[in-house]
Amino acid sequence: MTDSTHHQPTLVIKVGGNELDDATFVAGLARTVAAMRPLPVLVHGGGKEIGVLQETLGSTPRFVGGLRYTDATALTAAEMVLCGSVSTRLVAALIAAGADAIGISGVDRGLIRVVKQEHPAGDLGRVGRPTAVRSDVLYELLDHGVVPVIAPIALGPDGPYNVNADEAAGAVAAALGAHEVVFVTNVPGVLVNGDVMHRLTRSDIERLIADGTISGGMIPKVRAALTALDAGVRAARITNLHSMLEHGTVIVTERDTHE
Repeated sequence: MTDSTHHQPTLVIKVGGNELDDATFVAGLARTVAAMRPLPVLVHGGGKEIGVLQETLGSTPRFVGGLRYTDATALTAAEMVLCGSVSTRLVAALIAAGADAIGISGVDRGLIRVVKQEHPAGDLGRVGRPTAVRSDVLYELLDHGVVPVIAPIALGPDGPYNVNADEAAGAVAAALGAHEVVFVTNVPGVLVNGDVMHRLTRSDIERLIADGTISGGMIPKVRAALTALDAGVRAARITNLHSMLEHGTVIVTERDTHE
């Protein structure tokens, strides 16, 4: 493993599960990622597919504070979708687009370690909060020209845990010293009265959550962006595939707003 690559800023891209059942989206994402230098790290969710499989397995999906409650059946569904079908679909698309890629979960090689996630809204079941990421595993792949495609199933003290993909991406970005983590979603950014906010700070976000402007599934995304900043990532961006390389909402620490 060479050291020279380690000093290059690495982009971490998180893609939502709800977009990943769209073949056109997946192909477009793969082409964009394959053309990027230095190569990025991809973290993905599973979204609707997890819920559908969970129901097939006889369980009803439920959410606590915007996060999926994970019982034994939900964890099985998440493992099958995230580490199986979604990972395979993304890797196949990347290779078709000319990239070299490998699917890896947070359990593989102990990549992402977690403890049980505590949440003020209630018990989340087997949902983990990242505490450590083996950046050396990811650097080794990047050094060999391989795009890591990370499924957010991670290793807790008593076995696998489901991890919110936004939080996993923030933890990975921080561990890599990434200059930016990009959350690719189905909206062009954080919307206020229908307009994309180009730049937000922590205090802006807290205010917009408090007044209900930021709600639902966007809350974990902006929170994950703030977690990434806390861990040392310089900036986090929320955008869609069309705007991925240049636009969207950039979330920065208060001190960076004046630079």
